[in-house]
Amino acid sequence: MSNATGSLLTPPLTSDEQFNQPNTPIDISGKTAPKPLLARPLSDSESSYFLPSRENGVNDMYLHIGFRAPKGLARRERAALVWTILRMRHPLLMSNVEMRDYDDIQFVLTPPASVAHALEDARNNFDASSRSKDDLIDSFLNGPRTLSNQRLSYLYFSVPDDAGTSLPSPPLTPDPGSAKQLIESYVTCEWIVCATHFLGDGMALHQFANDYFSLFGSSKSDDELEAIMQDEWAMRWKKIPEECSVIPSSMEARFPPVVGGRFRRAVERIDFARNQEKSIGGHAFPRASGKPRHTIVPTVPFDATETTRMLKLCKARGVSISSVMESGAAHASIKSINHNRADLTSFIRMMYSALNMRPYLIANKSLYESYWFLAVGYFNVTLPGFLPSSNVDKTFWHRARSAKDQSSQAAKSRMVVSRSRLMSVERGQRARGWAKEDDAKANGTWQAPPASNKPKSSKPPSIATLGLSLLGNLDGMYKHSTYPDIQLHSLTTGSRQRPGGMLLFAYTFAGKLWVSLGYDENGFEQETIQTFWDNVLSGIREFLLV
Repeated sequence: MSNATGSLLTPPLTSDEQFNQPNTPIDISGKTAPKPLLARPLSDSESSYFLPSRENGVNDMYLHIGFRAPKGLARRERAALVWTILRMRHPLLMSNVEMRDYDDIQFVLTPPASVAHALEDARNNFDASSRSKDDLIDSFLNGPRTLSNQRLSYLYFSVPDDAGTSLPSPPLTPDPGSAKQLIESYVTCEWIVCATHFLGDGMALHQFANDYFSLFGSSKSDDELEAIMQDEWAMRWKKIPEECSVIPSSMEARFPPVVGGRFRRAVERIDFARNQEKSIGGHAFPRASGKPRHTIVPTVPFDATETTRMLKLCKARGVSISSVMESGAAHASIKSINHNRADLTSFIRMMYSALNMRPYLIANKSLYESYWFLAVGYFNVTLPGFLPSSNVDKTFWHRARSAKDQSSQAAKSRMVVSRSRLMSVERGQRARGWAKEDDAKANGTWQAPPASNKPKSSKPPSIATLGLSLLGNLDGMYKHSTYPDIQLHSLTTGSRQRPGGMLLFAYTFAGKLWVSLGYDENGFEQETIQTFWDNVLSGIREFLLV
């Protein structure tokens, strides 16, 4: 694509062969001078994810999608083009983080000075290979950290080395009435987008994936995608309007303003404290120690026919699949305990989950508005820690309805915004305290606090059995019909964990129910966790596929 003088507007796209060495830094010195830095401070909620991530990338997220595409589309240069376009639309994906002090942490962005800068910066955060899905995910979860303060997002694109080298032979006797004499063959590809958790959340990941495939799988040629890339830079980055907030605002900055003065704030603090007092739970899986963390994510899909049966049953029972999974997780944990430890059976099962806060935020209509920002609140579901001797099926569904009610109350409460605001402050304060302690220990300057003479608290325990990430019907977010030539067939997601981390996922995608368990296999008694996982799957079959 050239202008009137014949000179290239963008540098030639790199060939697929050159993408086989994707991590080689690209020198862009001597080109257009970088533009001034843009910055904004991290909020409390963002800081609570940033500070623990510094050492080894705790909570760094990934989203994997497996898909089949025509060889003509499944090219690394096209993947890099779309990655570049979307990075320019979402400023935080291009940003860095600078930390001066525990309460002075900033997102910092150098706007791309040209299309060449934008393309080359995207390629420096892009890996094109032929590696397997399992290899890529294991490397991200358990290998050296992919992301850093200077790399907040990254894209893996894997396609077979021989993709695009040949097409199948045409039929020996072509049909004169056929609209297409030669059908291009399909190849299987793996796509994994990675981002720090203080950059965004699950909703951002999935919206981004849909936007990516809407461009990648479109009928637009590479020249047309290059034109879009040019337009994005010219519209957003060639001249940044004054007094324009380029870096997306934090969740806290988007909350509706507090009205009512001191009395209102006092009421909110009392409500928050009382709500926290309800977080009662006393069961945790037996831990193991002595080995380094190693996260695995066993994943089981149920076929479309089974999924349809399950969803119909849930609807007839007046609950969602998410509520059923909450009841099922509690049920499975009770069945998996060592019954010699009789004291554990009386403890309440508490499970924590994230709440999408985007519906509660003030919209910010701006040229630079982006869904890439962190917007989660938190709530707990508590269920009894015992099973009855009879009517187990009736009890299971009763607890599913209880889980539904608790989730609904958390989302529909008039205090949901104030609770989230105060929780963000509390999480930020805790994270800063722990970060100071961790740094002091690393520097050899930490001193244990003096022993307290205060009597031990009589409060009930507040221990979570595990975390739940119940994403619902993802087919509502992925507009498969807008990229008909691409077949998205599998999806997995997760994050780098702390030692002893565990998170249960459930969602529907491509017409199937997917259930996965991301956990540190060296952090627990392996037999107990395997029994729990087996019980989760057998419970689904027992109660949903009867």
